[in-house]
Order: sequence, then C-alpha cells, then structure tokens
Amino acid sequence: MGYDAVVFDNDGVLVEPTDVNVLRSAIREAFNEVGVTDPAAEHVERLIGVTVDDVEEVADEYGLDPEELWHARDTAGSNHQSELIRNGGKGLFPDVEALHGVAAPMGVVSNNQHATVETIVEHYGLAELFEVVYGRQPTLTDIGRKKPDPHYLQRALEDLGSGDDAVYVGDKVNDLKVARKVGVDAAYVRRAHNDHVELPLEPEYEVADLGELVAEIE
Repeated sequence: MGYDAVVFDNDGVLVEPTDVNVLRSAIREAFNEVGVTDPAAEHVERLIGVTVDDVEEVADEYGLDPEELWHARDTAGSNHQSELIRNGGKGLFPDVEALHGVAAPMGVVSNNQHATVETIVEHYGLAELFEVVYGRQPTLTDIGRKKPDPHYLQRALEDLGSGDDAVYVGDKVNDLKVARKVGVDAAYVRRAHNDHVELPLEPEYEVADLGELVAEIE
C-alpha cells in the first residue's frame, strides 16, 4: 500500500513478552526500597497491570506517597527487564529482520518503560530501523498515557511527519483500539502468546509474522 509511516508495539511484536515473575521480583524490590519488607501478595499483583487508582490505593495501605512508590516500582521493573534482555532472556523475534524491507519511516510506541525500550533498541542494534521510540516515563501521569490512550502514538506520528496514512502494528486489543482512536490502520500479529485471542475489532491486517506483514504493506 505504501504508508508514509509504520509504527510498532514492542513487547510481543519485536521482542518476547516479559515473564511475569520478573515483574513480581521487581515489585517486591521496589516495596523494599520504600520501606515495605513484606508486601501482601495481592498488592504485588495489583502493581503489574496497573492503573493510577491501583497505585494510590496500594500506597495508602502502607502510608506511602503514591508517586514515590510508582517511581520505585517502574525503575525496578525497567532494571530487571534490562538485565533480562542483556542475559538473553527476552529475545528479539527473528522476523524483525524483515523490517529492513520497509521503505516508510518507522517508530516504536510501547506501554513498557522508555528506559526498557531504549535498552532493547541499543542491545539488538535497532537504531537504524526506528527513527522514533516512545515508552512510558516512571510517573503516575504516564500510567494514564498507556495505550489505548493515543498520546504517544500521536507524538510518534507527528515526529515521523505522518498524518493518518500510517499503520500501527501490535499484538493486543489495546493496540487495535489506539489505532482506531488516532485514525490509522491496524495490523495484528499472532504469535504463540496470543494465538487464540478473539478480537472485538477487525484490523486491516492479521498476520502470522512480520515478514508476512511487510509483503502486504509494501
């Protein structure tokens, strides 16, 4: 089709999803950093797939400042994931190589921490592929900017000089939703971790790998 920009989600599209136990370890470390040595298991779980309300309510249970708790949690999450990446535990999908065949400028917009995404780009030598890379900052404000909020996808498209002639490539329903909010096409990549997900929205592309996607959009 010849888009003027192609933007990708990160986890599950470019690299393997993070083992949830890595996040649990990071959250326990964060609690310890802010003075909670034995957090309840339910509070650890609430800080995995998280909202601002989750952070504020958990912080209140321990008399903590929610911004401080979240900064500790997100920093530890990024540090643990970055270590995992450098040790080979969060691999790059082999079909990322196919992206060298995309003519349009490309970017990355992730719900993961910006520092984690930067580590991935650096470790796997992806800087030549992606002109812009956006992930979350470790603030409560940026929890609210997670997809399907359009904040970072809109910024990426502006940076790439694209209007609505773009495609966003993801592996989650929220990726489809944010593409619809911004008014761009959506591509859904099915891998082992999402092979049986039923989609409430129909993407323009549904592919088994990135090579198939490149063949369709170029």
